[in-house]
Amino acid sequence: MSEVRAERIVARLAAASPGTVLDIGCGWGEFLLRLLAAVPGAKGLGIDINGDDLALGRRLAAARGLAERVEYAEESGFATARGPADTVLCLGSSQALCDPEAPYDPAVVLRELRRLVRPGGRVLLGEGFWQATPTDAELARMWPGASAGDHLPLDELVDLAIEAGFRPAWVETASQEEWEEFESGYRHETELWLAAHPDHPSAAETRARVDRQRSAWFGYRSFLGIAYLTLVPVD
Repeated sequence: MSEVRAERIVARLAAASPGTVLDIGCGWGEFLLRLLAAVPGAKGLGIDINGDDLALGRRLAAARGLAERVEYAEESGFATARGPADTVLCLGSSQALCDPEAPYDPAVVLRELRRLVRPGGRVLLGEGFWQATPTDAELARMWPGASAGDHLPLDELVDLAIEAGFRPAWVETASQEEWEEFESGYRHETELWLAAHPDHPSAAETRARVDRQRSAWFGYRSFLGIAYLTLVPVD
C-alpha cells in the first residue's frame, strides 16, 4: 500500500470517528497506529501470533505517544472474542480468522468480520484476488502448492461481502507500482548484501532463497491482485 493510498484510507475511516479499532493479524500495527493518531481518543487492539512484531509495535506506539491508547495481544484471531469494535482492520491476514485445520474460505472470513464489527462501523479488508484465472502451468510458476482455488475474482469477492451482510462502500486495488515497490523493497537490502558479500558462507543459501522469491513473483505478477475493501455492515 502506497503512502498516498494509506493516507486516503486513514482519512476515510477516521471520518467515521471510531471509538475502538480492532486489528486482526496486525503485525506491528502500522496502519492501526496511523488510524489512532488520526482519531484522538480512539483506542486500539492489535492481535497477532508473532511476538517480535508485537514488541516492535509497542515500541513504535510509545515513540508516537500512543502507548496509552493501544494494546497488543499475542494470540490467534480464530474464533476471537475480542470484538465487537467500531472499526475492524484485516490487511493481508484474513487466514488468521479461519480454522487452521480447515481449507481457507473467504466466506468464513467475511462472516467473522461481520460478527466483529459494531452496527454503523467499518471494516477494512485487504485481500488477494485473481485478475485473471491462471492455468495449471502458470500456477506451477507461483508459490508451492498454488491452486486456482486460492483466490477469487474481484467481483465474486465483493459478492461474498454482500452475502455476509455488508455494503461495499469503497472498492480499490493495488497498482502495479505498489506491487513492484513492495516486492523489490522486500528483497532490496538482501540483494545489496549479496552483491557486497558474494563469497560469504551464507551467500549461496541466501541467493537461492531470494531467487526463488523473485521467480514466484514473476509467476503471479500478471495474475494476483490485492483489493482494499471498505465495508459497512447492514443493520
